[in-house]
Parts: sequence; C-alpha cells; structure tokens
Amino acid sequence: MKKPLIGITTDLDGEYLKLKHYYCGAVTKAGGIPVLIPTVVKPLPYARKIDGLLIPGGADLNPRYYREALSSHVRPVPEERSDFEISLLKQVMSFRKPVLGICYGMQLINVFFGGTLYQDIESEVKVEIDHKKDYHMIVITENRFLKEGRFSVNSTHHQAIKKLGRRLSAFAYSTDELIEGFYMENFPFLMGVQWHPERLPDNELSSYLFKSFVRAASGGK
Repeated sequence: MKKPLIGITTDLDGEYLKLKHYYCGAVTKAGGIPVLIPTVVKPLPYARKIDGLLIPGGADLNPRYYREALSSHVRPVPEERSDFEISLLKQVMSFRKPVLGICYGMQLINVFFGGTLYQDIESEVKVEIDHKKDYHMIVITENRFLKEGRFSVNSTHHQAIKKLGRRLSAFAYSTDELIEGFYMENFPFLMGVQWHPERLPDNELSSYLFKSFVRAASGGK
C-alpha cells in the first residue's frame, strides 16, 4: 500500500525554518511520509500534493485573529506563518483531506472556525492544574476516533480554548474543565489536541491517534 504524504507546516526563526523532529518521527512510525512545508505565498500546490495536513505546535497565535488586543503574556508566532497555515487549511479542507492540529495547531484551527482563546490561562481563568508543565489527567468522551476513558498527557501550554469554533465538537477535557481535544463530525478526519502526542511515541493513546490520522490520509484503508 502506498504510504500517504503528511504535510507538516514549519515555524520561522530568522533565516531558518524550524520544526521539532518528534513530528516526523511520529508520522513515520504511524506509516506516513512526513513532508515539511515552508511558509510560501501560494498553498494550493501543497494542498493538492499532500494526503494529510499536520499543523504542529509553536508559540502563540496573535489575538488579532480573534479580534482581541495583544496581552503582555502573549508571544505570537510570525503572522506570515499563521496567514499561510490558515490559507493552507482552507485549501486542504476544500479537498476534504485529513487535518490534525497539535497545541498551537489546535488553537489555530479553533480560531479558523470562529472560536476564541484564553490568551493566558493563569491570568484569565481559575484552574487547578498548572498547564504549562508536567503531566495531568484528561477525560475523553464519546467520539469517532479515540476510545473513551481517563488518560495522562503531557502539558506545555499557557493558552487554551475559550469559545469552541463552529462545527467543532469537544471530546477531551482536563479535570479542571478546559477543552483538550475536538473533532469535526461531518468531515473525514479533522482533530485538534492540546497535548503533545508526538513526544510520547510509546504511549498507547498517542500511537493510536497518529495511526488513525495516517490511516485516514491513506483513504481509510
């Protein structure tokens, strides 16, 4: 069976493109071929070529995308990156190809669908967990892709979903009730997760998540 091409967007760091190697390793282990996508003007050629899109983590999405002023807590990624990813996401979805967003990628997808974010969890909402470090439990509820239950996940984010975007359904929550995962019901595969499954290659939940994504990119076979 032909292995699907999984396009992974890259960050910008001065003169360099930047991406942590864990994403490529997770895609490869799940049976896909990772293809790094630079920030370019026209996303259509990439949207046509790849079989699935992975929008990885990063710093913060500029709150101008959800019509809020920039907080002092926010370290936005270059808007060149976010603008390109939004355009690429739109094109990939027009072809009904699978999409996975991780951390920043999840937040960008949520905003793409009209959602909003807590710019800084600690200063905006009372929570019991320090989401910026270590591990915590999440509860996965009924959904199309992952089994239900309680799972321990890693956590390195200071932002979170405030208002869920249109057409998205939350399926994972932290024990202090922040949204940790969503999916789109009427789409072949569109999922966003707040934790970093790519850094947990031997974790059953993470492994199954990537396998489900890659399987969808190969036509569900």
